[in-house]
Amino acid sequence: MANLPGGHTARLLQKTERVENMKFSIARDALIKPLNLVAGVVERRQTLPILSNVLLALEDKTLSLTGTDLEVELIGRVELEAAGVDGEVTVPARKLVDICKSLPEGSTIEFSLEAGKATVKAGRSRFTLSTLPAADFPAVEGGAGSVALSLDQSLVKQLIDGTAFAMAQQDVRYYLNGLYLEIMGGRLRVVATDGHRLALATGPALVEAADTGVIIPRKGVLELSRLLDGSVPLELAIGTNHIRATNEQFTFTSKLVDGKFPDYERVIPKNADKSVIGERGELKQAFTRTAILSNEKYRGVRLKLSDNSLDITANNPEQEQAEEVVGVQYSGAELEIGFNVSYLLDVLSVLGQPQVRLSLSDEASSALLENAEAPSEGEPERLYVVMPMRL
Repeated sequence: MANLPGGHTARLLQKTERVENMKFSIARDALIKPLNLVAGVVERRQTLPILSNVLLALEDKTLSLTGTDLEVELIGRVELEAAGVDGEVTVPARKLVDICKSLPEGSTIEFSLEAGKATVKAGRSRFTLSTLPAADFPAVEGGAGSVALSLDQSLVKQLIDGTAFAMAQQDVRYYLNGLYLEIMGGRLRVVATDGHRLALATGPALVEAADTGVIIPRKGVLELSRLLDGSVPLELAIGTNHIRATNEQFTFTSKLVDGKFPDYERVIPKNADKSVIGERGELKQAFTRTAILSNEKYRGVRLKLSDNSLDITANNPEQEQAEEVVGVQYSGAELEIGFNVSYLLDVLSVLGQPQVRLSLSDEASSALLENAEAPSEGEPERLYVVMPMRL
């Protein structure tokens, strides 16, 4: 200690004293919400022991809780009713969640830190938890965002929920294991594809931001979707290597996928000459029933189009067959085409209007699915591309 600059010694002593005496009281229900927010991102595999911990930091009646897996970082915040003793420490995240959930509703939790041990008390219950130093807790360095914009939370959730299902999972083409966020000419768009299908959603209004295009990794996308709730503005900052989303309750930071997203415009069918309009609910039910006897591995169904009629059939290796006939608006030439029924059901689950439009060219070309009518005011525009199957 003697070799350190004088001011540094004092600050270290102050910090040690502050941490050792950390203390606060909080209602159980007030703590559970931010704790649940950050617990989802905490590392389960414990590649580093501290990654299974949550960082608790108290400063001026604001309690911050931070969890990270080195790719995604989440900070939840809650205001205390009464001042405590400022400090910071890390404790096992899952154990703290389980303790808080096990306590009776309406109880008050008293947290204190002494001699490297954290104590959680509520009524006659008392728990002592191990700790690791806050100084060792890794931070995801976000850096300054080169693009900043403010968006409605509900819009961001609609954009993500309408596309995220089409993201690839553990694909060797790593740039497909995420969601592409693009701003071009003020138009905000998100795109996901696994190489067999594509989902695209475009925001209803222009945004004031510089052109950019980044890939948010799959885990970050799912965590952000889970966080979004309500219409409070969400501040987005997009940098070279990170994206950060902030509101009053949380700060979300994620690393970006370093790769080039494919030219999605190229795969959107432009010259489809066959248009089918049907009732979304009726089609969804028909596909769900037909899927029962489809091949469990390939999930293929055959669509046969004729005048105002759609015939859906499925077969499996046991030579069982399901058939549904659905009335649709169609007056083109007869056409037979195969699809993965799961892909069709995913799209029908997220299209929000009563009627859907299916645009086709021939049995070897991809299909375009979208709402039959233009989106309502404030709603994003959605379209989906599904590749055909050979049956």
